[in-house]
Amino acid sequence: MGSVDKTSATFWSKADKYLMTTGVPFSPVVITKAKGTRLYDESGRSILDFTSGQMSSLLGHSHPEIVEVVKHYVSELDHLLSNMITHPVVDLAERLARFLPAPLEKSFFLNTGSESTEAAIKMAKCYTGKFEIVAFAASYHGLTQGSGSATYSAGRKNGGPVTPGQLAFPSPYAYRSPFRKPDGSYDWETELDFAWGMIDRQSVGSLAAFIMEPILSTGGILDLPEGYLQRMFTECRKRGMLVIMDEAQTGVGRTGQMFAFEKDGVVPDILALSKTLGCGLPLASVSTTVEIERGCKEAGFLWLTTHLNDPLTAAVGNKVLEIVERDNICQRATERGAQLREGLLKLQEKYWCIGDVRGRGLLQGIEIISDAKTKAPGSEMGQLVSDRAMARGLSCNIVNLPGMGGVFRLAPAVTVTAEEIEEGLQILDESFGYILKTMSA
Repeated sequence: MGSVDKTSATFWSKADKYLMTTGVPFSPVVITKAKGTRLYDESGRSILDFTSGQMSSLLGHSHPEIVEVVKHYVSELDHLLSNMITHPVVDLAERLARFLPAPLEKSFFLNTGSESTEAAIKMAKCYTGKFEIVAFAASYHGLTQGSGSATYSAGRKNGGPVTPGQLAFPSPYAYRSPFRKPDGSYDWETELDFAWGMIDRQSVGSLAAFIMEPILSTGGILDLPEGYLQRMFTECRKRGMLVIMDEAQTGVGRTGQMFAFEKDGVVPDILALSKTLGCGLPLASVSTTVEIERGCKEAGFLWLTTHLNDPLTAAVGNKVLEIVERDNICQRATERGAQLREGLLKLQEKYWCIGDVRGRGLLQGIEIISDAKTKAPGSEMGQLVSDRAMARGLSCNIVNLPGMGGVFRLAPAVTVTAEEIEEGLQILDESFGYILKTMSA
């Protein structure tokens, strides 16, 4: 143990001296291996991963079939000049098109979620000839200039002016929205009417697109109410706006459907995928219609980045989609998600500090409160529970944003077993009990 402590001290000394922080505190746990649904620290301790890395390792860490693909392509065909397209890239575009609902058909491939939403926003502006972009007030679409300007949940301070034409739209936050019907239920229709009225007053007549997630993930696992997306599409069409759907965290089967927007019977004009498409490797995509591709081309749309359409990551994406289809991943997400949700609802009955349980499939959230009557946010308590869970062998991410309690984002790999779901729930149960007992002592 002494040698591990000494090595750890040296590690953190080097990290403090040479590694720049970027706004988020480093985890005190140093991971040396990740395999399947498990992480392993320096001492060899096993930790159950309930966040799939950065919400990305959909099929678990180091999936053996993906490892073989990487080995082959890193030794044979890794990277080329950006205008040199290869078989893996064309194959991925074709395979993805099989999953996309019409009229979505054309795709290109990038690295990260920020890059995909940045490109999607630029495409919308090119195609429409307009420049105003609307996004939810709890949105997170990235932190590059365009995507960061459409992100309202974090990272907006002290970076200078955002891109002109950014408009915020109230997030459909059923648990805390002040818009209520006489019976106390959430009145999202009135809220939506009010919001569009405010958008119309602020707009200078150049509304290009609304960029949204079908479930706001970083914004607190806010699932859109039944009928919301259909109404939103209608309002966007009235104003000549495109709809950009960002499915970085919801896409490729995690919610129980290939794409979360399919639940509502709508089809976006532009679809951005990332995280889950690469299963932990840097792969993202932008998909659109033949008509929008044509319009963008005529407008002079240019997107040329170092790793545009790289063959190695495209080959990985091909394998991910193959496994998702072959192994019926959507059904697995539905089944394991139902098990996880049922367990979380039981915890809510047991612990007053769990104010709300929400989500879909294997993307579930629990909101922590510090007062059951006022629903005052319980961010501090949530962090204590998260720390206790990590100490007990469960990695679970908590989001702390202004105006909401700490929200646990629970998104284990879709390959998680029923036994591992129960293991995670048991650790959460013990962690909530321990922290509440400690705080009341």
